[in-house]
Amino acid sequence: MSELSKPEEDLQDPGEAQGPVEAQLLGAEAGEAASHLASSPPASSSAPVKALPQEILNEMLVDLLKFLLLKYRAKKLTSLAEMLYKVFRDNQEHFPVVFSQASECLQLVFGVEVREVDPTEHIYILVPVLGLTCDEMLSGGQGLPKAGLLVLVLRVVMRNGDPAPEEAVWGALSRMGVCVGSEHCVFGEPRELLTQVWVREGYLEYRQVPDSRPARSEFLWGPRAYVETSKWQVMAFVLRVRQRALRAFPLLSAEAAREEE
Repeated sequence: MSELSKPEEDLQDPGEAQGPVEAQLLGAEAGEAASHLASSPPASSSAPVKALPQEILNEMLVDLLKFLLLKYRAKKLTSLAEMLYKVFRDNQEHFPVVFSQASECLQLVFGVEVREVDPTEHIYILVPVLGLTCDEMLSGGQGLPKAGLLVLVLRVVMRNGDPAPEEAVWGALSRMGVCVGSEHCVFGEPRELLTQVWVREGYLEYRQVPDSRPARSEFLWGPRAYVETSKWQVMAFVLRVRQRALRAFPLLSAEAAREEE
């Protein structure tokens, strides 16, 4: 994931990038998704697909994710033709499977949906899930999308009663590898993000429990969360992606699954 967390000027277009991209840079979750590619035939073709080393398949997945994240940041459309030229070139038969895995990763990890707006020309737009606008406030267009984490936090708060005890929220995040006091390669330091950034933006409220001894704090949905989405929409989204996400990214989505049990 560290490759994806570089400033935008360093996150080069895959068509111009120099040298190979290490598959490990996407971390355990993208590696888990990439491991499915070698054994999965393209959905749109019955022709035999030439075998490629797993490292090459992983690199294509990372390159496609980098390319799509740049398009999302720039608020630009992309097309099948552009993706084939920029990322796949001599390995275009692998596009259907790699594109499917990249789309799932974008939705689950980053909270970004890839939508086809022109089925004839195969033109795509990238939009935040549930219409959340938190990524529009990324400083100077830098930083990775965080709407995916926001959806999970809102769901955890819902599941624990809204307001939710602070320890329940931190516990859920830690089981996903997002730990207080540690800089996460995608989401940064979660305490600052949840208790300052998203509170300031109105997505969450963070307050001390009245008369608590010792003092305890809790999280609530903020007013902006109610404006941009609803508890029903968040629940429906989590249920919709749960089974597909578990197959592709079992480590990251395990906590989301436990929240629904």
